[in-house]
Amino acid sequence: MDKEARNTTVPKGKSGRELDAEPTQNIPENTKSKVKFEIFGEEMIEKTVKLSGNSGRVYLPPTWVGHNVKIIRID
Repeated sequence: MDKEARNTTVPKGKSGRELDAEPTQNIPENTKSKVKFEIFGEEMIEKTVKLSGNSGRVYLPPTWVGHNVKIIRID
């Protein structure tokens, strides 16, 4: 993901796929900022990502298999 796409806000009722990645403001590369996401869904689980080889892993309930999920890093 490029730096411009990370700084994009998605209007209510739209998905990120429906919008071109346009930055809302010019933020210097060395400045970290937080963005606000508004998500509507069925359930939420907060977990810590565990190391798995050269990657990270989060285990989810088996009832979630086959469903779409969105992961947001919060720290």
